[in-house]
Amino acid sequence: MLTTTPQSAGRDRAPRPARPEHRLPPDGRLTVLGNPGHRRVTLFATAARAAGLPEPTVLPWLDLLRGSFRLPEGTVLRIESPGEEEAVDALLRGPALGAHYAPTRVEGGAAWYAGVTAALRALARTPGVRLLGDPEEIAVMFDKRRAHALLSRAGVPVPRALDGAVAGWDDLRARLEAEGMRRVFVKPSHGSSASGVVALEFGPRGQLRATTSVELAEGRLHNSLRVRRYQEERMVAELVDRLAPDGLHVEQWVPKAAQAGRSADLRVVVVAGRATHAVVRTSAQPMTNLHLGGARGSLELAREAAGPAWPDLLETAERAAACFPNSPMVGVDVLPTAAWRRTVVGEVNAFGDLLPGLTGLPGGPAEGLDTYGAQLAALGVPPVTPPSAPPNLTIHPRTEQHR
Repeated sequence: MLTTTPQSAGRDRAPRPARPEHRLPPDGRLTVLGNPGHRRVTLFATAARAAGLPEPTVLPWLDLLRGSFRLPEGTVLRIESPGEEEAVDALLRGPALGAHYAPTRVEGGAAWYAGVTAALRALARTPGVRLLGDPEEIAVMFDKRRAHALLSRAGVPVPRALDGAVAGWDDLRARLEAEGMRRVFVKPSHGSSASGVVALEFGPRGQLRATTSVELAEGRLHNSLRVRRYQEERMVAELVDRLAPDGLHVEQWVPKAAQAGRSADLRVVVVAGRATHAVVRTSAQPMTNLHLGGARGSLELAREAAGPAWPDLLETAERAAACFPNSPMVGVDVLPTAAWRRTVVGEVNAFGDLLPGLTGLPGGPAEGLDTYGAQLAALGVPPVTPPSAPPNLTIHPRTEQHR
């Protein structure tokens, strides 16, 4: 039988009012920067309507990038991901790839990053527009090297990582040997959804194995839904050499805890400083992404396995989110180590709230609400709760960032 441990047990903190810039406008009208028709936009609109708010206006990412938009003074703008829209992706990455652009291509991450961050910074300079999100913090979250360094300086537990840029395969192999690192994750600095990620292992007798969803085809890299393994150094070298120009982040492969014989990690959503939602992701592969064969695990079993360490796991996610104080929502990838007793933070995600059908943690500040309803509650919208949920679920941010 699961014994529910309150999330705040042993961590009493005085609540504070929501930041003024993170409050709902008087007329309740919101604008969403997103891709029209995408489920991120439609799910947020559904939550807004359910809360009795006007239908949110949509500013298409395509219009923002082309400069063909106008926002009236007083606009309060929620920033959504530009992902999963081919025209937007082509505009951001296409010039870097020339005639060889395809939506499955892995390369071009640096150009994509430069385009997204420049557009958001320009948007922040638009007179009379208030953003629900900080372009500079989003820029850090979309740069794995900068995010890792920020978390490390703040004392948040993170995997050991290589410092500085990686020039290519020869450089990477020599540095890993010098550091004694035999199992690492090689990640594109600006990638997402495991695009371009390589789980790299060196055996005791010189064996080499690279596990990745990347397919090498005619000298170009493409994302695939099938995880594959490369064991020939020539193939692995070509893979790393083609990824390196866009920037790489290389970190120690942390042995994760298991659930039902599969490795497991968690995505923890932190809204207004509080851990509100968590989903367990399990996989037989090093990457737990659901589109690569991962599956949702049991949160109840995870809490049972963690036992008294569960509140600390949630607090670790909150500490990571506290490094981004101007971001009303952060998705934190938490990696529990063996036996679920300790955790490290793998990544932070500016748009880590796409978890359809997932309601808030039992006993937590968003119980009964999905991730979008929780964010509206943090804006000051009285939450719409099911009959079985307790009343007064307004989220109160924490005041203390770190211990």
